[in-house]
Amino acid sequence: MSSPSPSPLQGLRRQLLPVLAWVAVALLLRWAVLEPRWIPSGSMLPTLQLQDRVLVEKVRTRLHRPLPVGTVVVFHPPPVLQAAGYRADAALIKRVVAVAGDQVEVRQGRLWRNGSAVADDWAAEPMAYALAPVTVPAGHLLVLGDNRNASLDSHLWGPLPEEQLIGSAVWRYWPLRRFGAIRFSPTATEPVPPRQLG
Repeated sequence: MSSPSPSPLQGLRRQLLPVLAWVAVALLLRWAVLEPRWIPSGSMLPTLQLQDRVLVEKVRTRLHRPLPVGTVVVFHPPPVLQAAGYRADAALIKRVVAVAGDQVEVRQGRLWRNGSAVADDWAAEPMAYALAPVTVPAGHLLVLGDNRNASLDSHLWGPLPEEQLIGSAVWRYWPLRRFGAIRFSPTATEPVPPRQLG
């Protein structure tokens, strides 16, 4: 006696279950682990070019782990920018230059953190603005675009509340000729000889 052949509906169900499982895993990864983003402006030049595609790692942010100075972060606009017309779900990208407790200022075309000049080896030119000394409050970061003179960032709207963070940009996947890890710099402080302070 032969067993009855499976109905077409049972066969379809058997084929769809693995596909649905993979879709669920992909959605979970995108929601909780990695998120693709594209670069819409020149505020991070030369590190990130217009239209670059990057992967944003979200685990560290979700676990409320501290982000080191030099990390490139993606975040939702802070309340001050939302009040100026930015959509709450928009995404911006900048580099962390100071964390809670750090005192930061911009003078003589340079960024200073805790009294020492910061080596901005990715910045294309000296800063064309000044920033009075500010101490980054608890639960906040100071973020600047690498294209210092063409970036809407913390020097204009203040420290970024950490709850606005989406994650950190870790990998450029497009264009292929620039495929690879996002350049990280610890924005090390360096001694500046007095003759350069003029």
